[in-house]
Amino acid sequence: MTRKRKRSKMLHSFLHDPPAMAGSLIIVVFLTAAVLAPWITPQDPYDLETLTFDNFLTPPIWKDGGQMPYLLGTDDQGRGILSTIIYGCRTSLIVGFSVVMIAGTVGVLIGLLAGYYGRWLDAVTMRIADTMFSFSTTLLAILLLGVFKKTGIGTVIAAICIADWVRYARTMRGSVLEVKQEAYVLASRATGARDMRILFRHILPNAMPPVMVVVAVDLAVVIMLEATLSFLGVGVPITEPSLGMMIAIGKDYIYAGMWWMVVFPGAALVVLVVGINLFADWLREEFNPKIERTG
Repeated sequence: MTRKRKRSKMLHSFLHDPPAMAGSLIIVVFLTAAVLAPWITPQDPYDLETLTFDNFLTPPIWKDGGQMPYLLGTDDQGRGILSTIIYGCRTSLIVGFSVVMIAGTVGVLIGLLAGYYGRWLDAVTMRIADTMFSFSTTLLAILLLGVFKKTGIGTVIAAICIADWVRYARTMRGSVLEVKQEAYVLASRATGARDMRILFRHILPNAMPPVMVVVAVDLAVVIMLEATLSFLGVGVPITEPSLGMMIAIGKDYIYAGMWWMVVFPGAALVVLVVGINLFADWLREEFNPKIERTG
């Protein structure tokens, strides 16, 4: 099947898969809101000069005491919940895409070389990967953040990347072990092609489909991990927007009736992760012909 026909088939499959389209729409909406946050939010919730305690703990607009422009109410600092959610989603997506790109690139290269050359390189790298994989990613990230003794988005990204490259390396290695036995790879090697040409011209493009599924799934995992770390107080600093931080602050007020401080950021996090997972499910079905479609 030519690449053009394959792309056409994937597009047809995507357009006839309502969950995948719904997931993609959710992702696009969140990405658009995150990029346009400075222009579409009624306030910058982290600009101290614009905050006032006169509007703290304001309920949503449809409840008694609600007021514009705070459609979803405010928190204990007078920050609009809607504005804070949008800025928090921006942080989540920045961390998510950064980790996927950095950890994915490192893991893919390690898995590519380990799977192709094998021997001691494969043994050493996979033993390191197995050792790291035996630990909880969350606990390992917390440990690394404690070692760094710094806070900030960059530190969170670095800590998660160190713990997250393993899944990419293992997936790529397994895919390479299959692809390198294909006839076109063996023929290229027999004609005297150099290893770099074989790796990046023949093996890498054909070994990537399973990794693309890992990318989609891992994006949701990393977003949840960032929220978890911020909820525990070891993620982004309190001066940075974060859905996890919003939930952590709001839980202290939920029994006082200020439920909107937890419900809305929690719902935003769930919707974003569900949207990514819906798209990831379609990718998994598309790249794995052994899975029977139910739709």
